[in-house]
Amino acid sequence: MPHDHDHDHDHGHGHRHEHGHNHDHDAAPRMRDEGMRGHNRPARTAQWQAPHLSPEKQPRAEAASARDLDLIAASFAEGFSRCSDPISFLRLAGVPFTGKDGAGRRLNLLRIELDELTDVGSLVPLLGGQGMRYAPLPGRLASRRRQVRFVYHDGGHDGGALVSLDFAAARALAGDEP
Repeated sequence: MPHDHDHDHDHGHGHRHEHGHNHDHDAAPRMRDEGMRGHNRPARTAQWQAPHLSPEKQPRAEAASARDLDLIAASFAEGFSRCSDPISFLRLAGVPFTGKDGAGRRLNLLRIELDELTDVGSLVPLLGGQGMRYAPLPGRLASRRRQVRFVYHDGGHDGGALVSLDFAAARALAGDEP
């Protein structure tokens, strides 16, 4: 049943809405969160943006990015595997091609490795710590995820070595590109 009323959102002004639905506006966030619960799902909404909050009330992006980095890395892996221009995609994601790590080593990006993992069983320690118990997971509890690694060459004088970094570590390199 449509309803027609004035109401105020927390973004500095009120406005009139005409909705063609019948629900309690306060219930929407609970419904969204409840749909996310379950095996390997966050207990609350993972997205940090709050579109109806004023800029001064928005969560700090740095804190939110740290909290959601696993989701961002998963989105990167999903998008990277389908992109038509991997070089531009890396630039868009802020992954440096050359940079320095915390130890001051200059690293040069050689390749990106994507792994797809599917968990189909679990291990549970036995009481007393004397071994493990294996249990296959029911189909609805099996989980899939992708991992991404950035393989850099450290350019050492002795021929160098390959260094694998996860998404966060690669983005944290002090880039020295123009």
